[in-house]
Amino acid sequence: MPFVFADCLLDPDRRELFRGNGVIATGPQVFDLLVYLVENRERVVSRDNLIGAVWDGRIVSESTLASHINAVRRAVGDSGAEQRLIRTIARKGFRFVGEVREAPAPDATTFSASGILTVDEAVAPALTLPDKPSFAALPFLNLSGDPEQDYFIDGVVEDIISALSRIRWLFVIARNSSFTYKGRAVDVKQVGRNLGVRYVLEGSMRKAANRVRITGQLIDATTGAHIWAERFEGTLDDIFELQDQISASIVGVIARQLERVEIERAKRKPTGSLDAYDYYLRGRATLNRGTREAIAEGLPLFYKAIELDRDFASAYAMAGWCHFWRKVNGWMIDRPREIAEGTRLARLAVELGMDDAVALTRGGHALAHFAGDIDGSIALVDRALALDPNLAAAWFLGGFLRTERGDLDDAIEYFTRAMRFSPLDPEMFRMQAGMALAHLFAGRYDAALSWAEKAYRDLPSFLMVVAIIAASHALAGRTDEAERAMIHLRQLDPTLRVSSLALWLPMNRPDDLATFAEGLRRAGLPE
Repeated sequence: MPFVFADCLLDPDRRELFRGNGVIATGPQVFDLLVYLVENRERVVSRDNLIGAVWDGRIVSESTLASHINAVRRAVGDSGAEQRLIRTIARKGFRFVGEVREAPAPDATTFSASGILTVDEAVAPALTLPDKPSFAALPFLNLSGDPEQDYFIDGVVEDIISALSRIRWLFVIARNSSFTYKGRAVDVKQVGRNLGVRYVLEGSMRKAANRVRITGQLIDATTGAHIWAERFEGTLDDIFELQDQISASIVGVIARQLERVEIERAKRKPTGSLDAYDYYLRGRATLNRGTREAIAEGLPLFYKAIELDRDFASAYAMAGWCHFWRKVNGWMIDRPREIAEGTRLARLAVELGMDDAVALTRGGHALAHFAGDIDGSIALVDRALALDPNLAAAWFLGGFLRTERGDLDDAIEYFTRAMRFSPLDPEMFRMQAGMALAHLFAGRYDAALSWAEKAYRDLPSFLMVVAIIAASHALAGRTDEAERAMIHLRQLDPTLRVSSLALWLPMNRPDDLATFAEGLRRAGLPE
């Protein structure tokens, strides 16, 4: 029985691997290794399992096994960095994690005119949707009348596919499959059925003189409904910079838009039909609200997602981050136990998710507050940005970490980038709070107050924001306003003291701790 995954078709009986519209040549052991991983995709297979199945138990070195795994990844369009299809599970083995469909056995009708079996033809008329958001970007139409501009618009779409492919919670159709529709009139619903995706991006480009206008629209292929549309314009003075700007803007918007749509879909599902990813999405929605009640509601949802999928790195990270959020807002009841649990979850997140930008971002940031290793946490978030340069959360949490390390100018640049990548983000109040903290430490008290008040309007229970408001007023000499803010601060957390600030927020520079302490002391916080 042939197997279909990504843009590949694997036929064990004929011992053939097709990718896109071409046959991929593989060595016998590489082919057997791929077949074994696909057939055992429901579990992690150990090194000994692979050696027993492929090498009949003969002695095989670690380097030989590693080189064969790398060869398998190359054959199916994967890599050790991305691990979209074949994931390395630390100290346990390997698992094939791609969405796999079993195709009908090939016969004379399943070969194209060129004699090569194509994925679309083998699985027509439709594929079942994956259990996570699925996406395809079609080639944009070149309406400029200038065929020489094809490379530019194709490059934009290829960059979008490449960037979205790095997002672990998305199932993204490879370029080789989606570009088979280039130059063809398409029915988006049929494209969705043929490629097995829920969401399709299409668009067009117009060029006039030295200016170019690109229009993109995101469509739910199951219904034909438009989810999002936007227009981007620029000059061709630096065509590659323009290409980067447009693709980055589209990726940033699409990632957040898809997350919001999927959250709403999960909310509409009856509880009895939820799987790990749906529980995760419901938890994400509560985390965005940020209130004590929302976190109490969301944390069990992340634990449920973990229960259903023990390798769900992002769920561990979000659960750990809930414990961080309880800590930073003074909501912990059993502080030592909750800090230990948050640390455990965050460490598991980064251990399981070294190729998962969300897990590295949330887990890495939480570890700075639980374990105090700011430099180590910055390294984890930087790795997340290398995997997904458009992840707004990585930019603003990286900004917080740099603020706490004392790199204030860099931190402000990180917050600015986060806001630019996701201007309508439900976590905007967190970005604004970060800006406020950085300006406070830099001695710009009015700017700190302005940013803190914006965050306060969205979440009046955000303890750090209220503390910044109180300290900023006090340091600027506005005693009455500082005292009023302090009354609210003491109501939110009656236990907070000047002497406990270092345990509340990690701050590497003594001067930053002294600034915050002096502001809160003047506002009336007890020693």
